[in-house]
Amino acid sequence: MRTTDVINHFGRSVSATAQAFGITRSAVYQWGELVPERIAWKAQILTGGVLRVDPTLYDRKASRPA
Repeated sequence: MRTTDVINHFGRSVSATAQAFGITRSAVYQWGELVPERIAWKAQILTGGVLRVDPTLYDRKASRPA
């Protein structure tokens, strides 16, 4: 799940996103391009499935060099 998608869902506001997850704005800024997997699953629940986890983004086997 991309960080921009989550922030956009919560009104394009880092503050609103942080509040929705019960975390600090600083924590949201630390996510990078992808939301941490455990937060992504929480986002899916909080949004009633509007935001959905794509497990392939978090597939550790696929991201390892050959």
